[in-house]
Amino acid sequence: MGRENTVEEALNLLRSRLCNPSFVFKPLSDSPDSNYSKLKFIISSSVTEACNNSILLLGPRGSGKIAVLELVLKDLLVEFPDLISVIKLSGLLHSDDNCAFKEISRQLCAEHQLLFSKMASFDDNSQFMIAMLRECGLAHKTIIFVLDEFDLFAQGKQRVLYSLLDAMQSVTSQAVVIGVSCRLDADQLLEKRVRSRFSHRKLLFLPPSKEDLQRLLEHILSLPVDSTISHDYAVEFNAKLQNMLADEKFKQIIITYMDSDATVNHLLRFLFRAVSYMELGSGFLSLENFKTALSNIQRQPKLECIKDCSILELHILVCMKRLEVKEQNSYNFNSVMKEYKSIRASFQISEYYAWSICLRAFEHLLQRELICFTDNRGQNQSVEFRPVKLLISSHELQQGLKSYRSCPAILFKLMDREV
Repeated sequence: MGRENTVEEALNLLRSRLCNPSFVFKPLSDSPDSNYSKLKFIISSSVTEACNNSILLLGPRGSGKIAVLELVLKDLLVEFPDLISVIKLSGLLHSDDNCAFKEISRQLCAEHQLLFSKMASFDDNSQFMIAMLRECGLAHKTIIFVLDEFDLFAQGKQRVLYSLLDAMQSVTSQAVVIGVSCRLDADQLLEKRVRSRFSHRKLLFLPPSKEDLQRLLEHILSLPVDSTISHDYAVEFNAKLQNMLADEKFKQIIITYMDSDATVNHLLRFLFRAVSYMELGSGFLSLENFKTALSNIQRQPKLECIKDCSILELHILVCMKRLEVKEQNSYNFNSVMKEYKSIRASFQISEYYAWSICLRAFEHLLQRELICFTDNRGQNQSVEFRPVKLLISSHELQQGLKSYRSCPAILFKLMDREV
């Protein structure tokens, strides 16, 4: 019972880590060349030197822009607790000028314990923001504006961006504007009057390198040896983990998965699923956990369709594949039936289907889009005379046959046999 509790505790710890961006991105923040270090330097120097700054964080969704920013702000709020005020806006919610200024005023009032008026006009909120920037500047307090989905603020008249950046031109104000966007050309969307007031600092967030990926996996999946989790269990768990991380098969699984989307968020979703497959009985992560996660998370609609096919439909698919191997590039239903008849004679298959049943199965494959007509010409022709082609590869068909319950052994022979 004690063993099971230890394993469950370890499992819960790993899951909680995967849901905690601050923990995940910590190892990527150690290097002085990391975006964390660069961003922290820019903001902290703005605070200590009482200057204004603006910067863009650019990169694909899921690359860690917001996570790294939150990590930096968390550290700076500890380092300068009375010198920083953070205002957060999202282009999805506040791209409208009136809405944006109202939200800025609301957050400033909440931050400085002032009474917020919902009835204040656009000009009132705009003047209030400028006045607060001046007051905070005189008090040597920096206001950090975080504009998520920055490109959405760059639409329309860009009054919010202009007002913010223009107010920062005053020597009495002290602020930092941080734009976050997945559009790499976000700064090119700015009007000339706005661009002239922007600092043109940009940080690009890229997918993790192989070295970063290895560090991430070790950091996230290794158990602490000095926690409430059994020391001996943690040591054994980490040793088995190191062996698995060095396995070429494991590396291939990670490469296969990351090929579709190399962002950290994408990796975390995959790891969470793999960790959830860890067996409580063994108490250790295995290669099978990651194989299962990979097979379940990848969409394979064609394989799902093959699983729902009838035996006759499988025969038709195999016959079409054999015709393609024979380099018979153009074939139709009649050609497929001729091949099927040849197979029945060669392998003495006792099953017999009427021509009309075979045609119905053929049409069913067309509906499921496992096969299709090669062109739209001849639409007035009967189905059995129109040229068709397969929409699945040999590998997909082979995998479909393997996953098919009670698949006739003859079909495997036909796929493996050289024709």
